[in-house]
Amino acid sequence: MTTPDAGGTAAVPPAQSTPHTSKSGPHRAGPRKSVTGTRRTIAALFLLPALVLLGALVLYPIGYSVGRSFFDKAGDFSGFDNYETMFSDDGIRTAVKNNAIWLVAAPALTTALGLIFAVLTERVRWGTAFKLIIFMPMVISMLAAGIIFRLVYESDPDRGVANALWVGVHDTFAESSGFPQGHPGARSPLKGAGGGAFITKDPVRAGEPVVLPLTGVPPGQMPDDAESAKPAKADPGKVTGTAWQDFTRGKGRGKVNAPDTAEFGYPGIKIEAVKGGKVVASTKAAADGTFSLPKEAVGAQLRYPASNFREPYNGVDWLGPSLITPAIIGSYIWMWAGFAMVLIAAGLASVPRELLEAARVDGANEWQVFRRVTVPLLAPVLAVVVVTLMINVLKIFDLVFVIPPGSSKDESNVLAVQLYNSAFGDRDAGVASAIAVLLFLLVIPVMLFNMRRMRREGRR
Repeated sequence: MTTPDAGGTAAVPPAQSTPHTSKSGPHRAGPRKSVTGTRRTIAALFLLPALVLLGALVLYPIGYSVGRSFFDKAGDFSGFDNYETMFSDDGIRTAVKNNAIWLVAAPALTTALGLIFAVLTERVRWGTAFKLIIFMPMVISMLAAGIIFRLVYESDPDRGVANALWVGVHDTFAESSGFPQGHPGARSPLKGAGGGAFITKDPVRAGEPVVLPLTGVPPGQMPDDAESAKPAKADPGKVTGTAWQDFTRGKGRGKVNAPDTAEFGYPGIKIEAVKGGKVVASTKAAADGTFSLPKEAVGAQLRYPASNFREPYNGVDWLGPSLITPAIIGSYIWMWAGFAMVLIAAGLASVPRELLEAARVDGANEWQVFRRVTVPLLAPVLAVVVVTLMINVLKIFDLVFVIPPGSSKDESNVLAVQLYNSAFGDRDAGVASAIAVLLFLLVIPVMLFNMRRMRREGRR
């Protein structure tokens, strides 16, 4: 039916949809089918192989581990005894403590270092090459990295890179001893003065050369500028003498307490004149061991201070019980800082430059731009990196198994290593299963947090 409009023309009413009719009456169209027409049965058949593998490789081991944790070493039911053992055993408690340290320190430091690298390399021309160098440790296996850092942390500065650098820095600011292990002989005019120092038995007089013989300095550690020892010349107004290595190779050669041309002086050794417990004068010996002190030294006793003989500084015991866990965390950061840097750099590339420029125009300095604009915009990427590293460190094994020496293995223990030791060392599958369950429970909160974060990102 048509009705005339204002202009006299007939207006056609809008088309109305007609319901689908059938013998039973009108009804609406059914649910939409998928484009391919796939039915649930066919979808289930396609998913079945994956579900079987998931059950065989994931669900069954989890269920078996939970069940096995309630049985003892012999296979008899023991209830919660394995869990009680787990929290009462000193080794396992140390492992739990170390895992907590790993969980807090390693992801935070690695992410912070990756963020610094990503921000700093964004503005340099050779940033790509730097990123490549930082990322290279990721291609090395954990086992190989552990072997590398076992050598890096070697206590001998001649072999360990870490101690070589540390000793170099230390010796730059603190003078090292040139005569380690030096000491007077049996018939020496010197005696011990306490604290590693040596002093003359009698006061010295002007015009009478003093002899200060020592032995014990290894030939390989004698100063390179040492020259043949010479007797000091007498000086009526001064105290003179010779400090030297009173030792000549070969039986019957040389004279005790007398300088010999085959013997070497102690260049640079410090000599002090002491009166009444106070130092009144001091000097250092020449290359041939001779020295001279002013008239204030007359009537004093001459002393070798202990600083002449202390052992050379050999660095830090990185692999010792007190530093082993931080040292291993350092090797982990070396490996994974490149991973954090690459992910953060990718997120940084997507940050709108207009926002950064607007902040600078508003008067913000670079630190304020970084803290108030860049970091908040990178928060989703930083969360991904931190969560990934947290899951990774909870199951850390290779580095902790390889790097520590036998004397520090107990102090560096973590749950994954303890699980291995309980299962294959102690042959106690019950305790090992309880540790595995504990690790599983520790991972669940991190996984749930990651899933919630991914869902929030998906809704945006």
